[in-house]
Amino acid sequence: MKFIRLIPLLLSCLLLQAHFIRAGLTPLVVVALLLPFLLLIKSLWSTRFVQLSLVLGSAEWLRITFVYVGQRQDLGEPWLRLALILGAVALFTGLSALPLSPINEVQEKDAR
Repeated sequence: MKFIRLIPLLLSCLLLQAHFIRAGLTPLVVVALLLPFLLLIKSLWSTRFVQLSLVLGSAEWLRITFVYVGQRQDLGEPWLRLALILGAVALFTGLSALPLSPINEVQEKDAR
């Protein structure tokens, strides 16, 4: 059952990897690739680090949404669909950090 809760995290990391590959940011591709493996370390800091990374990833999606929408508006091209899709990706990435909280509580109970 824990794996099912991790599926949004895995999808979010794959989307971030694709974005970073397109931007040519190889170090961030590696970070996004290794991020889910941090959860193998059963500690509070690793889970919080993954959650923070997902929130930062969501902020990156919002940033790039504004950049791309601005470019489209400057060119007089349609931009609403782009904004909706990237906004949904940002929301999905941010929300994928939520299922990690119950995993934390289980880890803390197991440690006691």
